[in-house]
Amino acid sequence: MRVACHTSGGSMKDDLSKLFEDIIRGVGEDPSRDGLLKTPERAAGAFRYLTRGYKQTLDEVVNKAIFDSDNDEMILVKDIELYSLCEHHLLPFIGKCHVAYIPTGKVIGLSKIARIVDMFARRLQIQENLTKQIADTVNDAIKPAGVGVIIEAKHLCMMMRGVEKQNSMMTTSMMLGSFRDHDRTRSEFLRLLRP
Repeated sequence: MRVACHTSGGSMKDDLSKLFEDIIRGVGEDPSRDGLLKTPERAAGAFRYLTRGYKQTLDEVVNKAIFDSDNDEMILVKDIELYSLCEHHLLPFIGKCHVAYIPTGKVIGLSKIARIVDMFARRLQIQENLTKQIADTVNDAIKPAGVGVIIEAKHLCMMMRGVEKQNSMMTTSMMLGSFRDHDRTRSEFLRLLRP
């Protein structure tokens, strides 16, 4: 629900816009300065967009795009771009996600894998949990023999502040079912990811 509140300028702003105005003021800037006049509303809109995953459900994202298939070989969707916000500093982390599974009678629409990645990435996150959420969700949706998820991302909270390491990359993985239990399956997945 959107709650409006009055500002000193007499315009109506929702609570999130007002909070961004307070942040601008808190860092020592003047929110009434020409270049910043509409920034609270723009920032609120951007933040809502960047966290829209909270308003999505798996049913909406998958939209019944689960199909019968007698394929029992590995299916891999790699290099899915992802953009998320670190829950510790609200700074972005940006990278790519690779999702593989071995079907047991059901496959999921190709774009739905990317939408599942986005649904969880567009929340306040840590990469470790994001990786697990994607794997668990694909596993629950189609009950495959196994699921493998690997995320490689650069974290601006480490690049822009703190240790300021520009070239560091974090890699996380989650292996379920045959990807965890069988070296051959896991090795095939990792081999397919090599450039």
